[in-house]
Amino acid sequence: MPLRVHHLDCATLCTLAPRLVVGPGHAGMVCHVLLVETEAGLVLVDTGLGTADVRDPNTRLGRDFMWMTRPRLDLEQTALRQVERLGFAASDVRHIVLTHLDLDHAGGLADFPRATVHVTLEEHGAAMRPSTFLEKRRYRPIQWAHSPRFEMYQPRGTRWFGFEAVDTLRGLPPELLLVPLFGHTHGHAGVAVQTADGWQLHAGDAYFHRATVEGGAAPLLLRSFERLIAMDNGARVTNQARLHALARSGEARVFCAHDPVELARYT
Repeated sequence: MPLRVHHLDCATLCTLAPRLVVGPGHAGMVCHVLLVETEAGLVLVDTGLGTADVRDPNTRLGRDFMWMTRPRLDLEQTALRQVERLGFAASDVRHIVLTHLDLDHAGGLADFPRATVHVTLEEHGAAMRPSTFLEKRRYRPIQWAHSPRFEMYQPRGTRWFGFEAVDTLRGLPPELLLVPLFGHTHGHAGVAVQTADGWQLHAGDAYFHRATVEGGAAPLLLRSFERLIAMDNGARVTNQARLHALARSGEARVFCAHDPVELARYT
C-alpha cells in the first residue's frame, strides 16, 4: 500500500561561503526530513536538529559545528513543531528511521522519546563506540542520552534496483526499506519509501549536491568537504555512481539530506 509522505526542512545550515556550497539564492543547506504516515503510526526519516539543540546548541552540537555551519536556531523549524502543526502529537511518531547518527540527523531523537529508532548495525556500533577523532566529533551521545529503543539491521540478500536492501524493518510496512549506502559513515544508509507516485529514496549524506546524481559536478568546496569527512571514500564514490545510475533510470526519485533545490521540488 503506497504511503503518504510529508517533506520537511528541519534546520537551515548557513554555511560559510554559501554561494560556493549551494549556489546563489539560498541561505544555506537544509535538513531534509520525511514524515511518513503508515498504519503503524507516524515514521520520521531522520530528525534534523531538535528542540534541545536549539535551546543549548554549544553543549549539544559543539562549537566546531556551530562555527562551521552557523545553524538557524528556530524552534518552529524542528520536527516536533512541524509534526504538531500538521495536527499530530509527538506520541504519534512511533518509529524513526535514520540514515545515520550524525548530529544534524539525530538531534531530534529526544523530542520523540517513545519512538523506536531503526539504524544499521554498523552505524550503531560506530556511534556507540567511536574509535577515530572524526567519529568522536560527529556523534553526540547527549542526543540519545534518553536511552531510546534501537532496532539494528545488517544488509540482506534482497535486491532493490541493484542495491542490497534490508527488506523488513521490524514493526513497519514493506513499503519502507533501509538501503545500505556506506561511505560517508561506516553504517550510512538510504531510506526508500513507496508512494502513490512511485519509489522515493532519501539518500541522506551519500551526496550533498544535486549535480552528483544529475550528471554534473558539485561545487569544488563541497566535494572537498565530502571527501574530508568520509569514513570510506572509495565506498562513497562507488555509491554516488550507483545513485546517479538509479536517478537516470527513473525507477526511483533520489534526493539527499542537504540540497535546498531538491527539497523545493517536493514542498
